[in-house]
Amino acid sequence: QVHLEESGGGLVKSGGSLTLSCSANGFNLDYYSVAWFRQASGRERAGVSCIAVSDNGTRYEESAKGRFTISPDKAKSMVYLQMNGLKPEGTAQYFCAAEPLPICTVEVEQVYNYWGQGTQVTVSS
Repeated sequence: QVHLEESGGGLVKSGGSLTLSCSANGFNLDYYSVAWFRQASGRERAGVSCIAVSDNGTRYEESAKGRFTISPDKAKSMVYLQMNGLKPEGTAQYFCAAEPLPICTVEVEQVYNYWGQGTQVTVSS
């Protein structure tokens, strides 16, 4: 049974860093794409970054480029999102999602059928 669990959220000052973790259980990460989405209060959920674990192909939403890094640890069945230079507009609930796809996307959340419960990131100004 596929199960995703996020951790690592918290309160950080503007300009600070956090690393989010997505624990991926019940499936072989090698055949999956894993994405991070975020949803701010009152706004729609939006993609941040994704990785196709089979070939480490990655994609980033425009504001995340150069500041965020997504990476897998297949031995631990984990996918991480390192976030640097956090801004107050980054305050949101962050979710990881997975699907057996050879190419990942951050534009279309409907392709992902497996989701975690989310972890809250709050960036103070």
